[in-house]
Amino acid sequence: MNRRHFLKAAAATGSGLLILPSGSLFGQNAPSKKLNVALIGVWGRGLAHYEGLSKENVVALCDVNEERFPEALKKFPGAKTYVDWRKCLEQKDLEAVVICTTDHSHAHVAMWAMNRGLHVYCEKPIGMTVEECRVLRAAYLAKKNKIATQAGTQRHANPNFARVRELIKDGAVGELQGVFVWGNRQLRRPGYLPAEGAPPATFHYDQWIGPSPMHPYNPGYFSGGPGANCLQWNMYWDFGTGQVGDMGNHTMDLAWNAIDAGLPTSVEAKGDPFNPDVTPVELTAHFNHPANDWRPAIRVSWYQGGALPTPPKPWIDLNKIGHGAMFKGAKGVLVADFNTRMLIPAADTSDLTYYKTRKPDEVTPPMGNFQEEWFKACKGNLKTSCNFDYNGLMTEQMALGLVAYRAGKKLEYDGKAGRVTNSPEANAYLKREYRAGWPLNG
Repeated sequence: MNRRHFLKAAAATGSGLLILPSGSLFGQNAPSKKLNVALIGVWGRGLAHYEGLSKENVVALCDVNEERFPEALKKFPGAKTYVDWRKCLEQKDLEAVVICTTDHSHAHVAMWAMNRGLHVYCEKPIGMTVEECRVLRAAYLAKKNKIATQAGTQRHANPNFARVRELIKDGAVGELQGVFVWGNRQLRRPGYLPAEGAPPATFHYDQWIGPSPMHPYNPGYFSGGPGANCLQWNMYWDFGTGQVGDMGNHTMDLAWNAIDAGLPTSVEAKGDPFNPDVTPVELTAHFNHPANDWRPAIRVSWYQGGALPTPPKPWIDLNKIGHGAMFKGAKGVLVADFNTRMLIPAADTSDLTYYKTRKPDEVTPPMGNFQEEWFKACKGNLKTSCNFDYNGLMTEQMALGLVAYRAGKKLEYDGKAGRVTNSPEANAYLKREYRAGWPLNG
Protein backbone atom coordinates (compact mmCIF):
# COMPACT_ATOMS: atom_id res chain seq x y z
CA MET A 1 0.00 0.00 0.00
CA ASN A 2 1.53 3.34 -0.98
CA ARG A 3 1.55 6.35 1.33
CA ARG A 4 -1.37 8.16 -0.38
CA HIS A 5 -3.66 5.13 -0.15
CA PHE A 6 -2.57 4.48 3.42
CA LEU A 7 -3.45 8.02 4.50
CA LYS A 8 -6.82 7.85 2.75
CA ALA A 9 -7.60 4.53 4.38
CA ALA A 10 -6.62 5.86 7.78
CA ALA A 11 -8.83 8.91 7.33
CA ALA A 12 -11.76 6.77 6.23
CA THR A 13 -11.51 4.40 9.18
CA GLY A 14 -10.69 7.07 11.75
CA SER A 15 -7.40 5.39 12.60
CA GLY A 16 -4.98 7.61 14.52
CA LEU A 17 -1.50 8.26 13.18
CA LEU A 18 1.44 8.92 15.45
CA ILE A 19 2.71 12.29 14.22
CA LEU A 20 5.85 13.29 16.07
CA PRO A 21 6.91 16.92 16.61
CA SER A 22 9.34 16.47 13.75
CA GLY A 23 6.47 15.65 11.42
CA SER A 24 7.67 12.11 10.80
CA LEU A 25 5.45 9.04 10.87
CA PHE A 26 6.14 6.40 13.51
CA GLY A 27 9.48 8.04 14.38
CA GLN A 28 10.94 7.54 10.92
CA ASN A 29 13.20 10.43 10.03
CA ALA A 30 15.02 10.35 6.72
CA PRO A 31 18.64 11.58 6.75
CA SER A 32 17.67 14.11 4.09
CA LYS A 33 15.16 15.77 6.40
CA LYS A 34 16.37 18.95 8.07
CA LEU A 35 16.32 19.24 11.85
CA ASN A 36 14.64 22.18 13.54
CA VAL A 37 17.50 23.41 15.71
CA ALA A 38 17.99 26.14 18.30
CA LEU A 39 21.50 27.58 18.62
CA ILE A 40 21.89 28.79 22.20
CA GLY A 41 24.95 31.02 22.39
CA VAL A 42 25.54 32.37 18.89
CA TRP A 43 29.04 33.80 19.40
CA GLY A 44 32.22 32.14 20.70
CA ARG A 45 31.93 28.41 20.14
CA GLY A 46 28.60 29.07 18.48
CA LEU A 47 30.43 30.48 15.46
CA ALA A 48 32.13 27.11 14.96
CA HIS A 49 28.72 25.53 14.37
CA TYR A 50 27.51 27.93 11.69
CA GLU A 51 28.72 25.91 8.72
CA GLY A 52 27.25 22.63 9.90
CA LEU A 53 24.01 24.17 11.07
CA SER A 54 23.52 25.88 7.74
CA LYS A 55 22.62 22.44 6.36
CA GLU A 56 19.83 22.12 8.92
CA ASN A 57 16.85 24.33 9.75
CA VAL A 58 17.85 26.80 12.46
CA VAL A 59 14.54 28.08 13.80
CA ALA A 60 15.75 29.79 16.99
CA LEU A 61 18.75 31.82 18.11
CA CYS A 62 19.44 32.66 21.74
CA ASP A 63 22.12 34.91 23.20
CA VAL A 64 22.47 37.22 26.19
CA ASN A 65 24.02 39.86 23.93
CA GLU A 66 21.53 41.25 21.44
CA GLU A 67 24.38 42.76 19.39
CA ARG A 68 25.24 39.23 18.23
CA PHE A 69 21.90 38.68 16.51
CA PRO A 70 22.41 40.64 13.25
CA GLU A 71 25.42 38.53 12.24
CA ALA A 72 23.66 35.31 13.20
CA LEU A 73 20.49 36.30 11.34
CA LYS A 74 22.48 36.87 8.17
CA LYS A 75 23.38 33.20 8.33
CA PHE A 76 20.02 32.00 9.63
CA PRO A 77 17.33 34.41 8.40
CA GLY A 78 13.88 33.84 9.76
CA ALA A 79 14.99 32.34 13.06
CA LYS A 80 13.26 33.63 16.17
CA THR A 81 15.54 35.36 18.69
CA TYR A 82 15.65 35.10 22.48
CA VAL A 83 17.84 36.40 25.29
CA ASP A 84 16.51 33.85 27.82
CA TRP A 85 17.20 30.23 26.96
CA ARG A 86 14.31 29.11 29.18
CA LYS A 87 11.88 30.86 26.85
CA CYS A 88 13.72 29.62 23.79
CA LEU A 89 13.23 26.01 24.83
CA GLU A 90 9.47 26.51 24.87
CA GLN A 91 9.35 27.11 21.11
CA LYS A 92 7.01 24.39 19.90
CA ASP A 93 8.71 23.35 16.66
CA LEU A 94 12.13 22.60 18.20
CA GLU A 95 13.66 19.16 17.74
CA ALA A 96 17.26 19.76 18.80
CA VAL A 97 19.53 22.28 20.51
CA VAL A 98 23.20 23.19 20.21
CA ILE A 99 24.44 24.66 23.51
CA CYS A 100 27.34 27.12 23.35
CA THR A 101 26.64 29.13 26.50
CA THR A 102 29.02 29.70 29.40
CA ASP A 103 30.13 26.62 31.33
CA HIS A 104 28.07 27.44 34.40
CA SER A 105 24.80 27.09 32.47
CA HIS A 106 25.64 24.06 30.32
CA ALA A 107 24.05 21.50 32.64
CA HIS A 108 20.92 23.58 33.10
CA VAL A 109 20.24 24.17 29.41
CA ALA A 110 21.00 20.54 28.55
CA MET A 111 18.79 19.18 31.32
CA TRP A 112 15.86 21.43 30.47
CA ALA A 113 16.22 20.48 26.80
CA MET A 114 16.24 16.73 27.52
CA ASN A 115 13.19 17.18 29.75
CA ARG A 116 11.42 18.50 26.65
CA GLY A 117 12.45 15.55 24.53
CA LEU A 118 15.03 17.46 22.49
CA HIS A 119 18.25 16.13 21.01
CA VAL A 120 21.23 17.87 22.62
CA TYR A 121 24.70 18.87 21.49
CA CYS A 122 26.46 20.57 24.41
CA GLU A 123 29.91 22.11 24.41
CA LYS A 124 32.17 20.78 27.15
CA PRO A 125 32.00 20.47 30.04
CA ILE A 126 28.45 19.16 30.25
CA GLY A 127 28.55 19.82 34.00
CA MET A 128 30.70 21.65 36.53
CA THR A 129 30.02 19.37 39.49
CA VAL A 130 29.71 15.69 40.23
CA GLU A 131 25.99 16.14 40.84
CA GLU A 132 25.41 17.89 37.50
CA CYS A 133 27.23 15.17 35.59
CA ARG A 134 25.28 12.44 37.34
CA VAL A 135 21.90 14.11 36.85
CA LEU A 136 22.54 14.66 33.14
CA ARG A 137 23.88 11.17 32.60
CA ALA A 138 20.89 9.59 34.36
CA ALA A 139 18.45 11.73 32.37
CA TYR A 140 20.12 10.74 29.12
CA LEU A 141 20.17 7.03 29.96
CA ALA A 142 16.45 7.19 30.72
CA LYS A 143 15.82 8.70 27.26
CA LYS A 144 18.59 7.13 25.18
CA ASN A 145 16.06 5.35 22.97
CA LYS A 146 14.45 8.69 22.11
CA ILE A 147 17.17 11.36 21.96
CA ALA A 148 20.74 11.74 20.74
CA THR A 149 23.34 13.58 22.82
CA GLN A 150 26.87 14.67 22.03
CA ALA A 151 29.39 16.46 24.25
CA GLY A 152 31.52 18.96 22.33
CA THR A 153 34.88 17.23 22.53
CA GLN A 154 35.31 17.50 18.77
CA ARG A 155 38.96 16.40 18.83
CA HIS A 156 37.57 12.90 19.40
CA ALA A 157 37.10 12.70 15.64
CA ASN A 158 40.86 12.90 15.05
CA PRO A 159 42.05 9.54 13.63
CA ASN A 160 44.78 9.46 16.27
CA PHE A 161 42.20 8.74 18.98
CA ALA A 162 41.32 5.47 17.27
CA ARG A 163 44.96 4.58 16.64
CA VAL A 164 45.85 5.11 20.31
CA ARG A 165 42.97 2.92 21.43
CA GLU A 166 43.98 0.15 19.02
CA LEU A 167 47.59 0.18 20.20
CA ILE A 168 46.61 -0.02 23.87
CA LYS A 169 43.86 -2.62 23.40
CA ASP A 170 46.06 -4.76 21.16
CA GLY A 171 48.92 -4.82 23.67
CA ALA A 172 51.54 -2.61 22.05
CA VAL A 173 52.77 -1.57 25.53
CA GLY A 174 52.09 -4.96 27.08
CA GLU A 175 49.82 -5.17 30.11
CA LEU A 176 48.61 -1.66 30.93
CA GLN A 177 49.89 -0.39 34.28
CA GLY A 178 49.10 3.30 34.45
CA VAL A 179 47.82 6.30 32.48
CA PHE A 180 49.05 9.89 32.74
CA VAL A 181 47.34 12.91 31.17
CA TRP A 182 48.40 16.56 31.31
CA GLY A 183 47.89 20.11 30.12
CA ASN A 184 50.41 22.93 30.59
CA ARG A 185 48.16 26.02 30.37
CA GLN A 186 48.71 28.59 33.14
CA LEU A 187 46.22 31.43 33.63
CA ARG A 188 46.59 32.95 37.07
CA ARG A 189 44.00 35.30 38.57
CA PRO A 190 43.94 36.80 42.10
CA GLY A 191 40.14 36.69 42.43
CA TYR A 192 36.83 37.83 40.98
CA LEU A 193 37.05 41.11 39.13
CA PRO A 194 35.80 44.23 40.97
CA ALA A 195 32.72 46.14 39.89
CA GLU A 196 33.48 48.34 36.90
CA GLY A 197 30.93 50.26 34.91
CA ALA A 198 27.58 48.95 33.80
CA PRO A 199 26.68 46.44 31.09
CA PRO A 200 25.44 47.86 27.78
CA ALA A 201 21.68 48.02 27.40
CA THR A 202 21.86 45.24 24.82
CA PHE A 203 23.77 42.91 27.14
CA HIS A 204 21.59 40.98 29.61
CA TYR A 205 24.09 40.42 32.39
CA ASP A 206 21.58 38.78 34.72
CA GLN A 207 20.99 36.13 32.08
CA TRP A 208 24.73 35.66 31.68
CA ILE A 209 25.10 35.04 35.42
CA GLY A 210 22.21 32.57 35.17
CA PRO A 211 22.19 29.96 37.96
CA SER A 212 25.43 31.17 39.57
CA PRO A 213 25.67 33.62 42.48
CA MET A 214 25.56 37.24 41.38
CA HIS A 215 28.90 39.00 40.90
CA PRO A 216 29.43 42.63 39.91
CA TYR A 217 29.72 43.37 36.22
CA ASN A 218 33.21 43.91 34.87
CA PRO A 219 34.02 44.18 31.13
CA GLY A 220 37.16 42.15 31.77
CA TYR A 221 35.07 38.99 31.76
CA PHE A 222 34.26 39.68 28.11
CA SER A 223 37.54 41.08 26.77
CA GLY A 224 38.68 38.00 24.84
CA GLY A 225 38.24 37.03 21.22
CA PRO A 226 35.43 34.79 19.93
CA GLY A 227 37.52 31.63 20.10
CA ALA A 228 38.98 32.17 23.55
CA ASN A 229 36.82 34.52 25.60
CA CYS A 230 36.12 31.60 27.94
CA LEU A 231 39.67 32.09 29.22
CA GLN A 232 38.49 35.36 30.77
CA TRP A 233 36.03 33.69 33.15
CA ASN A 234 36.21 29.87 33.28
CA MET A 235 38.86 29.76 36.02
CA TYR A 236 36.45 31.23 38.59
CA TRP A 237 34.59 28.71 40.76
CA ASP A 238 31.14 30.17 40.02
CA PHE A 239 31.71 30.32 36.26
CA GLY A 240 33.77 27.25 35.39
CA THR A 241 36.27 24.65 36.55
CA GLY A 242 39.45 26.00 34.97
CA GLN A 243 41.57 23.61 33.00
CA VAL A 244 39.80 20.59 34.52
CA GLY A 245 36.66 21.28 32.51
CA ASP A 246 38.30 23.08 29.60
CA MET A 247 41.27 21.39 27.93
CA GLY A 248 41.10 18.64 30.54
CA ASN A 249 37.89 17.45 28.93
CA HIS A 250 39.64 17.18 25.56
CA THR A 251 42.88 15.63 26.78
CA MET A 252 41.43 13.12 29.23
CA ASP A 253 39.20 12.01 26.36
CA LEU A 254 42.33 10.79 24.56
CA ALA A 255 42.96 8.41 27.45
CA TRP A 256 39.32 7.67 28.32
CA ASN A 257 38.66 6.44 24.81
CA ALA A 258 41.37 3.83 25.22
CA ILE A 259 40.89 2.38 28.72
CA ASP A 260 37.19 1.49 29.02
CA ALA A 261 36.90 2.90 32.52
CA GLY A 262 33.92 3.57 34.69
CA LEU A 263 34.00 5.69 37.82
CA PRO A 264 37.05 5.61 40.11
CA THR A 265 36.92 3.97 43.53
CA SER A 266 39.22 6.54 45.10
CA VAL A 267 40.78 9.89 44.28
CA GLU A 268 43.43 12.15 45.76
CA ALA A 269 44.67 15.54 44.59
CA LYS A 270 46.98 18.39 45.49
CA GLY A 271 47.78 21.74 43.96
CA ASP A 272 48.00 25.47 44.55
CA PRO A 273 46.82 26.77 47.94
CA PHE A 274 43.02 26.94 47.94
CA ASN A 275 41.52 30.20 46.70
CA PRO A 276 37.75 30.57 47.28
CA ASP A 277 37.45 32.62 44.08
CA VAL A 278 39.73 30.87 41.62
CA THR A 279 40.26 27.22 40.68
CA PRO A 280 43.84 25.95 40.97
CA VAL A 281 46.31 26.50 38.16
CA GLU A 282 48.70 23.76 39.25
CA LEU A 283 46.95 20.51 40.11
CA THR A 284 47.75 16.81 40.27
CA ALA A 285 44.98 14.26 40.73
CA HIS A 286 45.13 10.47 40.87
CA PHE A 287 42.13 8.20 40.23
CA ASN A 288 42.12 4.47 41.00
CA HIS A 289 40.07 2.31 38.64
CA PRO A 290 39.21 -1.36 39.10
CA ALA A 291 40.17 -4.05 36.61
CA ASN A 292 37.94 -4.85 33.65
CA ASP A 293 37.81 -7.78 31.22
CA TRP A 294 41.01 -6.88 29.37
CA ARG A 295 43.28 -4.91 31.74
CA PRO A 296 44.19 -4.96 35.45
CA ALA A 297 43.33 -2.26 37.97
CA ILE A 298 45.08 0.98 37.01
CA ARG A 299 45.72 4.46 38.29
CA VAL A 300 44.81 7.35 35.99
CA SER A 301 46.58 10.62 36.77
CA TRP A 302 45.83 14.19 35.69
CA TYR A 303 48.44 16.99 35.74
CA GLN A 304 48.00 20.65 34.90
CA GLY A 305 49.54 24.09 35.19
CA GLY A 306 53.19 23.04 35.28
CA ALA A 307 52.84 19.72 37.08
CA LEU A 308 53.95 16.84 34.86
CA PRO A 309 54.45 13.08 35.11
CA THR A 310 57.94 11.63 35.02
CA PRO A 311 59.00 11.23 31.38
CA PRO A 312 59.65 7.70 30.10
CA LYS A 313 63.17 8.70 29.05
CA PRO A 314 65.36 11.61 30.21
CA TRP A 315 65.59 12.96 26.67
CA ILE A 316 61.79 13.28 26.28
CA ASP A 317 60.48 16.71 27.32
CA LEU A 318 56.79 16.27 28.06
CA ASN A 319 56.41 20.00 28.57
CA LYS A 320 56.82 20.40 24.80
CA ILE A 321 53.65 18.38 24.41
CA GLY A 322 51.21 21.02 25.61
CA HIS A 323 48.35 18.58 26.08
CA GLY A 324 49.13 14.90 26.01
CA ALA A 325 48.64 11.41 27.38
CA MET A 326 51.08 8.66 28.31
CA PHE A 327 50.24 4.98 28.70
CA LYS A 328 52.71 2.91 30.70
CA GLY A 329 52.74 -0.86 30.20
CA ALA A 330 54.87 -3.82 31.17
CA LYS A 331 56.56 -3.80 27.76
CA GLY A 332 56.72 -0.12 26.84
CA VAL A 333 55.23 3.34 26.85
CA LEU A 334 52.98 5.15 24.41
CA VAL A 335 53.12 8.96 24.38
CA ALA A 336 50.47 10.83 22.38
CA ASP A 337 48.95 14.22 21.73
CA PHE A 338 45.77 14.87 19.78
CA ASN A 339 47.30 14.07 16.39
CA THR A 340 50.45 12.00 16.88
CA ARG A 341 51.79 9.09 18.92
CA MET A 342 55.13 7.52 19.73
CA LEU A 343 55.73 3.96 20.96
CA ILE A 344 58.81 3.46 23.16
CA PRO A 345 59.91 -0.08 24.07
CA ALA A 346 60.74 -0.35 27.76
CA ALA A 347 63.89 -2.44 27.32
CA ASP A 348 65.86 -4.49 24.81
CA THR A 349 63.68 -7.48 25.64
CA SER A 350 60.62 -5.55 24.46
CA ASP A 351 61.09 -6.64 20.85
CA LEU A 352 57.44 -6.15 19.82
CA THR A 353 57.12 -9.80 18.79
CA TYR A 354 54.29 -10.01 21.33
CA TYR A 355 52.33 -7.33 19.44
CA LYS A 356 50.32 -8.25 16.37
CA THR A 357 49.24 -5.37 14.16
CA ARG A 358 45.73 -5.25 12.79
CA LYS A 359 44.84 -6.14 9.24
CA PRO A 360 43.61 -3.22 7.11
CA ASP A 361 39.99 -4.35 7.36
CA GLU A 362 40.26 -4.50 11.18
CA VAL A 363 41.37 -0.89 11.61
CA THR A 364 38.72 1.44 13.05
CA PRO A 365 37.19 3.42 10.18
CA PRO A 366 37.25 7.23 10.32
CA MET A 367 34.26 8.63 12.18
CA GLY A 368 34.06 11.66 9.90
CA ASN A 369 32.69 15.03 10.92
CA PHE A 370 31.99 15.15 14.64
CA GLN A 371 28.99 17.47 14.38
CA GLU A 372 27.60 15.54 11.42
CA GLU A 373 27.68 12.36 13.48
CA TRP A 374 25.22 13.97 15.88
CA PHE A 375 22.97 15.23 13.09
CA LYS A 376 22.79 11.71 11.64
CA ALA A 377 22.13 10.25 15.09
CA CYS A 378 19.23 12.65 15.61
CA LYS A 379 17.71 11.37 12.37
CA GLY A 380 18.65 7.73 12.73
CA ASN A 381 20.04 5.33 15.32
CA LEU A 382 20.64 7.94 18.10
CA LYS A 383 24.21 6.69 18.57
CA THR A 384 27.15 9.10 18.98
CA SER A 385 30.76 8.72 20.07
CA CYS A 386 30.65 11.15 22.99
CA ASN A 387 27.15 10.83 24.38
CA PHE A 388 26.27 11.89 27.92
CA ASP A 389 26.94 8.37 29.22
CA TYR A 390 30.52 8.14 27.93
CA ASN A 391 31.37 11.80 28.51
CA GLY A 392 29.34 12.05 31.72
CA LEU A 393 31.48 9.41 33.43
CA MET A 394 34.69 11.10 32.33
CA THR A 395 33.54 14.59 33.37
CA GLU A 396 32.35 13.25 36.74
CA GLN A 397 35.82 11.83 37.32
CA MET A 398 37.45 15.17 36.51
CA ALA A 399 35.04 16.98 38.83
CA LEU A 400 35.96 14.50 41.57
CA GLY A 401 39.56 15.64 41.25
CA LEU A 402 38.51 19.13 42.33
CA VAL A 403 36.49 17.65 45.20
CA ALA A 404 39.57 15.82 46.49
CA TYR A 405 41.65 18.95 46.03
CA ARG A 406 39.23 20.96 48.16
CA ALA A 407 38.93 18.21 50.76
CA GLY A 408 42.71 17.94 51.07
CA LYS A 409 42.70 14.17 51.57
CA LYS A 410 42.35 10.89 49.74
CA LEU A 411 38.69 10.12 49.17
CA GLU A 412 36.98 6.77 48.82
CA TYR A 413 34.15 7.03 46.30
CA ASP A 414 30.99 4.98 45.85
CA GLY A 415 30.24 5.54 42.18
CA LYS A 416 26.88 3.77 42.32
CA ALA A 417 25.57 6.05 45.06
CA GLY A 418 27.60 9.09 44.04
CA ARG A 419 28.92 9.61 47.54
CA VAL A 420 32.26 9.96 49.30
CA THR A 421 32.32 7.27 51.99
CA ASN A 422 35.26 8.28 54.19
CA SER A 423 34.77 12.05 54.44
CA PRO A 424 31.19 13.28 55.00
CA GLU A 425 32.29 16.90 54.72
CA ALA A 426 33.65 16.30 51.21
CA ASN A 427 30.16 15.46 49.95
CA ALA A 428 29.29 19.15 50.19
CA TYR A 429 31.69 19.76 47.29
CA LEU A 430 29.84 17.36 44.98
CA LYS A 431 27.28 20.04 44.13
CA ARG A 432 26.76 23.80 44.03
CA GLU A 433 23.97 26.13 45.02
CA TYR A 434 21.83 27.88 42.40
CA ARG A 435 20.11 31.23 42.37
CA ALA A 436 16.36 31.29 42.87
CA GLY A 437 14.53 30.70 39.63
CA TRP A 438 17.29 28.61 38.07
CA PRO A 439 16.68 24.96 39.05
CA LEU A 440 18.83 22.32 37.40
CA ASN A 441 15.93 20.00 36.66
CA GLY A 442 13.43 22.42 35.16
